[in-house]
Amino acid sequence: MPLDLDARKPLKLCVLKFGSSVLQKPDDYARAAHEIYRHTRNGEKVVAVVSALEGETDSLFAVGGDVGEGCSDALLARLVRCGELKSAALMGLALQRSGVPSAVLDPHEMDLRADGEALDANLTGLDADRVLAYFETADVIVAPGFFGEGAEGPVTLGRGGTDLTAVEFSHWLGADRVRLIKDVDGVYTDDPAKNPDAVRLDQLDYDEAAKVSRGLVQEKAIFRAKQNNVVIEVAALGSPFATRIAAVEKQAGPVETPKRLRVAVLGHGAVGAGVCSHLLAHPGRFELGPVLVRDPAQHAAKAPELQFTNDPAEALAGDPDIVVEAMGGTDIARSLSQTVLREGHHLVSANKAVVALDLDRLHDLARQHGRELRYSAAVGGGVPVLELIDLLNQQGSILSVEGVMNGTCNFIFGQMQQGVRLADAVAEAQRLGFAEADPSTDLDGLDAADKLSIIIRHAFGVTLAPDQIPCESLNDLSAQRIKAVQEQGLVFKQVARCDVTPDGRVEARVDIEALPKDHPFAGLVNEGNGFLIRMPQRTVSVQGKGAGRWPTAEAVFADIMEIQRAYLSGELHASPVQENPLSHIPRMSTGRVA
Repeated sequence: MPLDLDARKPLKLCVLKFGSSVLQKPDDYARAAHEIYRHTRNGEKVVAVVSALEGETDSLFAVGGDVGEGCSDALLARLVRCGELKSAALMGLALQRSGVPSAVLDPHEMDLRADGEALDANLTGLDADRVLAYFETADVIVAPGFFGEGAEGPVTLGRGGTDLTAVEFSHWLGADRVRLIKDVDGVYTDDPAKNPDAVRLDQLDYDEAAKVSRGLVQEKAIFRAKQNNVVIEVAALGSPFATRIAAVEKQAGPVETPKRLRVAVLGHGAVGAGVCSHLLAHPGRFELGPVLVRDPAQHAAKAPELQFTNDPAEALAGDPDIVVEAMGGTDIARSLSQTVLREGHHLVSANKAVVALDLDRLHDLARQHGRELRYSAAVGGGVPVLELIDLLNQQGSILSVEGVMNGTCNFIFGQMQQGVRLADAVAEAQRLGFAEADPSTDLDGLDAADKLSIIIRHAFGVTLAPDQIPCESLNDLSAQRIKAVQEQGLVFKQVARCDVTPDGRVEARVDIEALPKDHPFAGLVNEGNGFLIRMPQRTVSVQGKGAGRWPTAEAVFADIMEIQRAYLSGELHASPVQENPLSHIPRMSTGRVA
């Protein structure tokens, strides 16, 4: 996520640990990816420390014992570490599918050192500068827990050793905290599965945690956290609550209020299908109604596990809690978006055209009817640029935002860089599904103008309609200009930018620019999106996959999960009118900053 280009450092850093209690089968890596994305879109870089899949370490110990009865602990350590190596690679694959820039590092690549017995060692250090350097291009570093490099080869850290890995990483890398993801939503005074009167603790000190956690957190990890004043959080996947272990007094806390949300999905294209897949993977959290499509029979043949309808009334029947708009276009999608909020449903939209046209109207309806309006996926796909802009707005004034925010054009320019003619590059983009049969919205800059209009509203509080933003079309590129740029070793990009002039006006435009190869946007490939946000004292960058089924569905699902967490914490239980999410931004109808 965000990187301060001037200081070359993450804005915030969190260590997340995923143990075998939550990594029980391969499908669980997608759930862990949701949790990681939750943190990255809140402005954090993440070190994700993973255990082996449930039962895999025991299986490796058993196989080792069968094959090499009486063999050395050193060889067993070399064998059983393979479970964590496999798990780290699987976590990296899940993040890659979700479009989250990540790097998977083995202990020797981090110089993660350990000392002690081969099956019960302690970590002694790592090369922090080498690890942190990966955050210049990655938002997440995935590391296997449980083992390190000893003087004579790999050694393991004992049962629960991944907790220790996470705590040590937090200390050595200067993280804000380490969050241990377990199968319970915190530390309780007793086992909640056995004692219904057990109390969930909001916070407690290290010594008390060692007594009451009863193996939930490795005792050696708690001891090291106390030594180095590392804050530990214990939480469940997707939970709004966590138990904080630090130098604090014991305090009881709230528990989740169960709420299975009814969700209606409008549209089953690439994004809608991805969202439906995520919803079906969480049957305990969500109930999915009939999906609105134009041709139910065609979609039913491809996804027999779902129900489909071409009747909006049927899709919205059953009083859904959340409606997901993934249809695209501005005809029926525009009227349905307003109807959904007016009738008291929360709205999650991936439709940049509708949001750009009706942003203030939609927020007014959400506020009037006490509903949530979320549209993270409308700009940047899986790149949470709107969240970053909102975060930075709380820290000071934003001077300008510029970005490569159209994956189709980025793909086409990548083809041209390889010597493909413009017309042939467009045809290839159409063949691969990047471009529509009529690619004019992308090529003429209109798609980028929609997204830029939304960015301007968040960055500057100004309402600037997309049709007021000048756009340069790819179709206007001359053969001579293309040849000249290629000869100079430059890279074409479609760049949308907005900035504040000295007299307080907001200027915006979408241009075709020739950039040097060392420019932060030059390395973006295929559907890659990237943004630079300039403030008086620093420039912050963010990039990732801006299009495609899984990255965009990840952003939509993150919005859904935010609403679900609000229900679980009681924030949306019989709530009165909700505050306008953009209430901190002044309402303006002109292109001038107050």
